[in-house]
Amino acid sequence: MNSDDLAFFCLVADAGSIAAAAISAGCDASTVSRRIAQLENSLKTRLFNRSGRGLTLAPQGVNLLDYARQVRTLMEAARGSVEHAHKLGPTRVHLAAQPTIAKNLFGRLFHALSARFPESQLHFTEAKANKIMVDLQAGSIDIAIIYLPAYPGSLTYEPLLFERLCLITPPGFPVDQKTLRTHAFADIPFLLPSTTHGIRVLVEEMLAHSGSKPRIVLQSDSSIAINLDLVAQHCGCTVLPLAAAQEHVASGRVSAYPLEGTLSERCIALVNGRTTILAGDLWTINALIRKVVAEVLDEGNWQGTRAAAQKTSRQKRPPQVTKRNDTAVTTKPQD
Repeated sequence: MNSDDLAFFCLVADAGSIAAAAISAGCDASTVSRRIAQLENSLKTRLFNRSGRGLTLAPQGVNLLDYARQVRTLMEAARGSVEHAHKLGPTRVHLAAQPTIAKNLFGRLFHALSARFPESQLHFTEAKANKIMVDLQAGSIDIAIIYLPAYPGSLTYEPLLFERLCLITPPGFPVDQKTLRTHAFADIPFLLPSTTHGIRVLVEEMLAHSGSKPRIVLQSDSSIAINLDLVAQHCGCTVLPLAAAQEHVASGRVSAYPLEGTLSERCIALVNGRTTILAGDLWTINALIRKVVAEVLDEGNWQGTRAAAQKTSRQKRPPQVTKRNDTAVTTKPQD
């Protein structure tokens, strides 16, 4: 005996015949007849009295009918509750991103997600990559948008866009195009995060190709804003995406020189954690994230980036650097 058999039993009891119940259920009469026979066999009793004028409930059927209707009501309530919850969306959506990514996307993502899931509680977290990865594995973060590690290992991710890196220097610091092209940074005094940070790994990899190591004069695990202030105070040079430094560049406090070559870009990727969000809702959220990223790129509001789906042969040229009073000024390229 199962809930489907009881539902057919209720239909036949209410309709008074197999044919009428089949019409009500939208199926053929043989299906209804088979399900009633299956239910009677499982209970080892006859539930209906059969005559030329139709079916009437046998005493055992009368006893069962109230229970069957309660099961039907309970199943309908459960189905309605699930469908209602699906329309409302997930109870909570916890999204995490690294600082530059959060700055460029969190505002738009709030409006996009709250419009689609007005009943969901949104939780945004800005954090460093190692903290985000731990929380993803623990299931406390549902979705993350992160700079893909240099060695992602078994991490499952979806590339969203690529962001060009820049050498960030104090104003007037001498830099030539050969240095930017070959990453010959051996003589540059660097201000870099600790060894676990993605930028540090990339810089070390850049120099390893020329058989050297970065000359680190200051190791700083401070915020991007603090590190940029340290660069402005001639404490060293660093490597960052233009979007992270554009305000300091615009004010003339630092100079930005776009790097060239295969190691000059970082991939920004979408990663789903061990989330309890239903698959359909998760698909919708991921689609909204892709849409927001595409809008930001189309509007030119994220300098130095290109869409991940864009072929190499059609990449936009990196931002051009011109000299004004010994300060590098980054200008938006023309397509």
